[in-house]
Amino acid sequence: MTEPIEELESSELGTKDYWEASYETEIRNYRDHGDVGEVWFDEDSQLRIIRWIERQEDRVQQDDSIIDLGCGNGMMLIELAREGYSNLTGVDYSPKAIELAQSIAKDQELDITYKVVDLLNESDVTALGRFKVVHDKGTYDAVSLHPDNFKQMREKYIESVVQLLQDDGLFILTSCNWTQMELVKSFGEVFDLHVVIPTPSFKFGGAVGNVVTSVVFVKKPVK
Repeated sequence: MTEPIEELESSELGTKDYWEASYETEIRNYRDHGDVGEVWFDEDSQLRIIRWIERQEDRVQQDDSIIDLGCGNGMMLIELAREGYSNLTGVDYSPKAIELAQSIAKDQELDITYKVVDLLNESDVTALGRFKVVHDKGTYDAVSLHPDNFKQMREKYIESVVQLLQDDGLFILTSCNWTQMELVKSFGEVFDLHVVIPTPSFKFGGAVGNVVTSVVFVKKPVK
């Protein structure tokens, strides 16, 4: 019998109110100073993922559909657009995040679709359609930190990713809260681990760990 993973402690980072307030501040900073705001897990983490996608020329073409779950200020998609990817969608449950992302894309004259979407709402997810690449950098972490019903919310999130991902698609997930083993265990009923994207490691007390974990999943074959 597989042992359950150890749950995370809840945090305000798992609440919509926190992110609405945060992006309200970032909107003001962008309007006043042109500051696009924080890149979640830093720009190096974002660049590693983009460079990995670029190397998948046999699986991902530049006009393939790519969706960023919990896109925040949209900078991941901004950078993909600069690299020539043209079929880009960003979703976030924070209207303020989408407002900021749309403003940045418009000012940079980039054609990116942004939508307010609750990934735990079945009708919202169904309306989006399906994508060749589903990307998440930190959103699964935030779902896992919700004060209420976090386990059920994680399960619903996984169902949503299954719905969004094409059968031949790639699901790219970066987490700072879950290890590779924990992610494989959580997603293992419906996804197979395709590859691990290397991330910086550290040593502490003789053990080696990673600040963040980036994994790529593919759908399990239909039996």
